[in-house]
Amino acid sequence: MFTTISGLIHFIAICFYLHPIHVSVTEIEFDEKDQALEVMMRVFIDDLELSLQNSLRQPELEILNPPKDVTTDELVGEYLQEHFKISLDGKPHKTKYLGHEAEADAFIFYIEVPGVKKWKTITIRNDIIMATHDDQSNIVHVYVKEKVKSLRLTRNTPEDKLTFE
Repeated sequence: MFTTISGLIHFIAICFYLHPIHVSVTEIEFDEKDQALEVMMRVFIDDLELSLQNSLRQPELEILNPPKDVTTDELVGEYLQEHFKISLDGKPHKTKYLGHEAEADAFIFYIEVPGVKKWKTITIRNDIIMATHDDQSNIVHVYVKEKVKSLRLTRNTPEDKLTFE
């Protein structure tokens, strides 16, 4: 079908252009000294904005220019509280949204889970944007000391567990 490698690469590039990838990347690091999980989540602004427009039934909502009575952090904080959850050793832990920064076409969100002592299993539920894009993948990397383990959460599996010994 393709006579050259460049032809194949061109075809793949067109496919990605016609069908964008929907993905977020979350890094969770256990800070044993501060007894906290430090979370950094990268999400494409346009995907999150569309998800908020749909969930709030406000098609005119602009996440970077929210209505006067609400801030971007309030909109995002509530959304993340609902769609991003962490349990340690089977016990749910409350996440604390700290803020965000915009970087090119993505947001970087900062979240903390305070009061964390030693644990063996972490269960992560991350179904952000999945109601809007059924091909959404939420990649999660968990760092504990020198170990890194990862999950790919999808609409069919929005929650999964990792064990650290």
